[in-house]
Formats: sequence, C-alpha cells, structure tokens
Amino acid sequence: MADIVGAAHVLTAGQDTKPYLTDWRKQYRGRAECVVRPASTREVAEVVRTCAGAGVAIVPQGGNTGLSGGSVPSGARREIVLSLGRMNRIRALDALNDTITVEAGCVLANIRRAADEAGRMFALSLAAEGSCQIGGNLSTNAGGVNVLRYGNAREQVLGLEVVLPDGRVWDGLRALRKDNTGYDLKQLFIGAEGTLGVITAAVLRLQPRPEATAVAWIAVESPHRAVELLALLREQAGDRVTAFELISRRCLEAVLAHARDTRDPLGAPHSWYVLAEVSDSGSFGALAARLEGALARGAESGAVLDATIAQSHLQAAALWRLRESVSEAQFSNVKHDISVSLSRIPELIERASAALEAAFPGVALYCFGHVGDGNLHFNVGDASLLAQRAEVNRIVYDAVAALGGSISAEHGLGQLKREEAWRRRDPLELELMRAVKRALDPQGLMNPGKVL
Repeated sequence: MADIVGAAHVLTAGQDTKPYLTDWRKQYRGRAECVVRPASTREVAEVVRTCAGAGVAIVPQGGNTGLSGGSVPSGARREIVLSLGRMNRIRALDALNDTITVEAGCVLANIRRAADEAGRMFALSLAAEGSCQIGGNLSTNAGGVNVLRYGNAREQVLGLEVVLPDGRVWDGLRALRKDNTGYDLKQLFIGAEGTLGVITAAVLRLQPRPEATAVAWIAVESPHRAVELLALLREQAGDRVTAFELISRRCLEAVLAHARDTRDPLGAPHSWYVLAEVSDSGSFGALAARLEGALARGAESGAVLDATIAQSHLQAAALWRLRESVSEAQFSNVKHDISVSLSRIPELIERASAALEAAFPGVALYCFGHVGDGNLHFNVGDASLLAQRAEVNRIVYDAVAALGGSISAEHGLGQLKREEAWRRRDPLELELMRAVKRALDPQGLMNPGKVL
C-alpha cells in the first residue's frame, strides 16, 4: 500500500489507527491490518484492486460520525480501513447549472460554505456537518433538517464517481437533471453504506440561496398538536417551510443541563416544542410577519400554546443550537432512528411510550426529530439500559412495524440494525438485494458485516 499512497498514509501503529477503529459513540470497536488514506480516485482504485487480488476486505470511511457502526471494521476477517479524508477537493462549481462537483472527503460544512459564497445553497444540513464527509452522507442517504422541503441526500445527487469492488472506476459524474438512458445506477450506491463500491466524487444539486429566513420556537400541547400545526404552516406558507423539528421537554432539559450557556426560550415549561424554519426571497420582515400570522391562527385553534420568533441571526442560531445539541446531551442510551407516515407520528409515540413504561417503569424517554418528514429519534433510558437493548428494540420496533414504518430512517443499518432488518424485511426484497450484492461484489469484500 505504501507504494500507492505513500508510507506516511498507511497507518499501522495503535495510537494512529485507534480513531478509525472506534465509532463516534464508542459502541463498536474493530480491528484492521492498517488504515489507508488515498488522495485521488486513481489511488483508491489501485488500493481496491490490490485488496481484491489478496482477498482483503475494505471498510470505506468518511468522517466516522455514524450512529450504526457502519464505518468501522467488524474484525471478523482481514480488513483495511479506507479513509477518504484526503480527497477533499471541490472540483467544480457551476452556478448557472446549480451544481457543485466534490470529492468524497469534503466536509459537509465546507460544501455548504462554498455554495453560499457562490450565492447558492446546498440543502443537506445536519448536526454533524462540521465533521461528517459527503461520501459518508451519500453512503447512508443522510437526511437532516431540510428533508421536508428538499429531500434526503439521494435527492441532492445528479452524478457519482465510484470505484467498484474489482478496482474499476465508474465515471457517472453527469450534471444532468434528465437522463433516461437506462437504469439509474447512482441510486444503487446511495444508501448502500459502502457495500457495493467506494463513492469517490459526486455532482450535487444546488438551490437558490434564500434571501430571508425566519425561525420560531413554539410550545405545543402534544405531538398531535404539532402535526396539526405543520399542516397549518404549510397551508399558510407552502414550501417556504424548510424545517419542522419536534423536541420533548425532557430533551430540552437535557440540553440545558449539558450546555451551560443555553437557556429556555420561553418563560414557562411545556411538554413539547417545535422548532420551525421558513425561508424565501424578499425581506425578513415580510417572512416573519407571515410566520407570525400562521402562529396566531395556530393559537386560535389551540395548536400553539406559546412561541417566540428569532429577531436576528444570533437568536436563530441559539434556537438551532438547542436542537442540534440534543444528541450529545443524552449520549449513552438506546437510540432509535425510526419513521412512520406523518399522520401516525402521535400514535407511534403513544404506543411505544406506553409499552416501554410497562416493561421498564419510570424509564426516561427522549423523543425528538424531523417530524415534518415522519422521522423520529426515539431514545430510551441511560447507559444502564444498554444491556437490555434487545428488549428495548423489540418494543420500539414492534410499534413501528404495527404502523407500517421503518426501523432506519436516515442513519443506515450498519452493524446495529442489520439482523433486525433481516427479520423484518420481505424475503423477496432480501433476495433482490443479495442478488445485487453478488453481482457487484462476488467476493464480499466491500464493508462486510454491514447491511447484508
């Protein structure tokens, strides 16, 4: 490997490889023969070709910020970690075509900054954007806070460059919005968690940069009222609604205790909150007035108990910080990334909460997430409950299944949910997925032990 990427970029010493072999939550620790850090697609292809010839498995890794153990080796066989962080160039930005071409190791925040400097916006946004890399975002089909208006990572991609498991390079870097020339191959690799090939570059969609954004922190009586409020906001503001996040009081209290320089935005405590954002062209005053009018109608209907609208970028950032700090504020517990249809969100919370309380009286529940697109992060207990994770998962996943939902909305399966997904997936779906895997990766070298 040293002759491909340079000796300085083949890591073997324990102190050097440790950060690459442990996931962000310290839940998974693996072993690897080395960590290889290529700087180009050519180097990735040569590394993959060498590993294929030797029968050594490859674990592609971006920022290693995932929550399902998908970016660290399982240690079950000979493996290397292929870290893409050195591949961090923005290759091109076409403002007229609203596209940006980036390498897989580009940090998400840097892509968003480059788009902003060009008067555009890259819509994908999530709490880890300061350290996560776009290759990992695409490999897990990341969601984030703007899915309501712009869709998941999948919807942000026009083209991909991928190194296949035998070392060949598929150049699908097309900046086209219409291309009906056969199968849409890029979609195979988005959400595949590196099990079908290594994403090395992507052509991403850009959006017009909003001239004004208004953010509100809103108290609601219940999740049911939150869903009603979303319908009202969309009636009043249409697709100007870019984010709609549900946050329980327990989550807010965890943040206030964890981040000492934060404060409760409202004067009195409430059971549930919504963080809503609307954006548009025009002035902040006009947009804020539209949002205020919608909230006034919500108060008349009983959907809104109290609310505050940020009057500056600093105030808006402070409100967003409350939401973005929730995961760190309750770091060690049994986490769930689940989804149901929007109208069934309240029922899911009621079902799962009641079942968990019956099984674990007094258990602490941390419920928050992207309710605007039906995605909840439903986290349970503290570190003492990790030993009973299987039972907790069964209760939550049974409630999800009863409502026709998914056990993985945006974090991927990784190692965490792989076997659970097998049990709950339609046998024909599994057969088709395995057929794709065999066709592209007959040796099973790409990120083994994940997804399938």
